[in-house]
Amino acid sequence: MTSSTVETAATTTDDRVQRIRWRTPSASASAASYPARSPLESIKAYLPAGGVPTSLPPWAHDPATVAALSASLAVLGTLGGVRVYRRFFKRIRNADSLSTAVLDKKPFIKGVVTRVGDGDNFRLYHTPGPFWRYPLKLRRVPSSPKELKDNTLSIRIAGVDAPENAHFGNPAQPYAKEALDWLTKAVLGKRMKCQLLRKDQYNRIVAVPYIVRPILPNKPLPLMMLKEGTAVVYTSGGAEYGPWGLEGLQKAEDDAKRNRRGLWAAKKVELPKDYKKRVKEGGDLEEVSLGRKPGFWERLGRWLGGKT
Repeated sequence: MTSSTVETAATTTDDRVQRIRWRTPSASASAASYPARSPLESIKAYLPAGGVPTSLPPWAHDPATVAALSASLAVLGTLGGVRVYRRFFKRIRNADSLSTAVLDKKPFIKGVVTRVGDGDNFRLYHTPGPFWRYPLKLRRVPSSPKELKDNTLSIRIAGVDAPENAHFGNPAQPYAKEALDWLTKAVLGKRMKCQLLRKDQYNRIVAVPYIVRPILPNKPLPLMMLKEGTAVVYTSGGAEYGPWGLEGLQKAEDDAKRNRRGLWAAKKVELPKDYKKRVKEGGDLEEVSLGRKPGFWERLGRWLGGKT
């Protein structure tokens, strides 16, 4: 082997040693990288330099303190998530799922009407949170009686009383079928917004319902019923009148009376409360006489705002 060959081999070996040394961290560099920085120190590295303290408080370097703080934040985050879920995303299955404490807050909920049982009540399937409507419809409202059993709220419409349908062998009141048909057409399958008020003696939820409209303001169902003459103002014990109060509801009823709409088209009307009292006690018929029907010129004068 020549001297030049030996020199070349020695040079190659020296280069390999230098590359290995360059790739392998020194003992001092390895020692400087441990122990690892705490999470708070890692966060600090991403903060802007201006105005930020050059060092963290002493407790931030204590692993036990940092661990306790992290655990506390995790617990608070979990509890907050549970509260948000219960407040905005948990579905109310039926009236038994509502406590008095919840009803005392008079909350608003949204849902879809699945059945109309009478002229002044219906069944509501609660639909909290998103994904119930297109284009992001990932959840659906059941349609079969088996799926809906014990999964709807029985809503009693606050402030109104519709003519009674036939119950327990008793005949229906006049205009009861028309009132039921009107309500069915108005709300069945529609999205409703209801303010829950209280439970009644039949475990129904007395509520103020609004028909939800995407762009226009929601339509207040009690006022609609009174103006159309499909119900009268409810004045028995425990009555709830919503944001309009008794006076506001009576104005809507008076408008239907003057124009003989709905049940007020008859010459004499038996109020639902009087009908129920008569059926219960077996008394005589009590009717409200409305007098003569206003003529064309009288209605025109009222429409123009004149006194007739």
